[in-house]
Amino acid sequence: MTFSNSRNGHSLHLAYFSPESFGGLADYAREQAQALSAAGARVSFITSPSVAKVQQNAQYKLVPILAEVPSRSESRNRWSRRLRSMSWIVGNMRRLAEWVEREQVKCVLLGAYMEYFAPLWAPQFLRLAQKGVVFGSVVHDPLRNFIVGPLWWHRWSTACGYSFLREAFIHEPIDLPTVRPQPQLCTTVIPHGPFRFPAATESRSAVRQRLRIPEPAQLLLAFGHIRDVKNLDLLLEAMVQRPEFYLLVAGREQGASQRPAAFYQQRAAALGIADRCRWETRHIPELEVGNYFEASDLMALTYGTGFRSASGVLNAAVHFRKPCLASSGLSNLRTMIEKYALGFWVEPDSALAIADGLQRWLRERPAADWKRYAEDNSWKRNAELVLGRFSPEWQS
Repeated sequence: MTFSNSRNGHSLHLAYFSPESFGGLADYAREQAQALSAAGARVSFITSPSVAKVQQNAQYKLVPILAEVPSRSESRNRWSRRLRSMSWIVGNMRRLAEWVEREQVKCVLLGAYMEYFAPLWAPQFLRLAQKGVVFGSVVHDPLRNFIVGPLWWHRWSTACGYSFLREAFIHEPIDLPTVRPQPQLCTTVIPHGPFRFPAATESRSAVRQRLRIPEPAQLLLAFGHIRDVKNLDLLLEAMVQRPEFYLLVAGREQGASQRPAAFYQQRAAALGIADRCRWETRHIPELEVGNYFEASDLMALTYGTGFRSASGVLNAAVHFRKPCLASSGLSNLRTMIEKYALGFWVEPDSALAIADGLQRWLRERPAADWKRYAEDNSWKRNAELVLGRFSPEWQS
């Protein structure tokens, strides 16, 4: 299906806002923008210069007007980090609003819903919405667990973040906690397509030899940002009971609000399993990702009850056909694992449940339906649903 205006033959012009430089949100934005372009939309990808440099072959138009993500090393204390973060967010939202108004774009998609400091920047978007600009956002994390400031500020910010949106795109049916009634807001469930990565540049045995992992060992891969909600401490406790498993943690630390890698390394040492853990605590370049998936046997997605979202790591695992041991609250992650048998789902926040899941993996293998997952959760379908909500009359 191609989206074009049947009256004048012009394609829908969509501004896509993506301030993240790398990580799951950046990967999602890139894939979705490509799909929207392939569906016939004229996409202007609002991003930073560093992102634009590495996306020269993109089908969409790169508009590198955003400030770069602040470096953590430049922020010496919590208040300095918050000030820099506020300046970055508010400044980038101002740049987006000014560009939309200057270019007279009528459709804007935020790659991820954001409420942080929204009372400071949302009014300019509300004014644009009142002038006829249609705003939408992909709401990856409907339940906002990371709170900035006191609760009253968080609730005000959340309401402001939704105040100008007409379209919210979610990955699992849920009543969005908008704080205040938002009668203009429509929600649409869209699939989270699988991520694509370059093929591995090293063989399984070569990677394992480099990481000092015995060939007979079952290798768990915990990939992506190191976050408290991933329950790495409980995974380590479960490994005490399952000596067949080694663990590879590959990803950078999330930030000062989350436990650092050193916490988990110390925990592994206290449990007596440090010799079975490997740590690559850095941003993993795209060309290296395949090597770690190639060496692994099972993905560890042991989220806590508070996780109610889709998982970007799951969609990386789908690309590499790697089964997952997963836990979470009611979420798209659980739905996908169980519906397509992409691995084993266990009760969240329990080291015993994780250990039982590891034991189950030693006994059996899930009959994963990778093909049906790819068919049902394609980027093509994602783009069709998004564009149809922005302007149904553009469909042909």
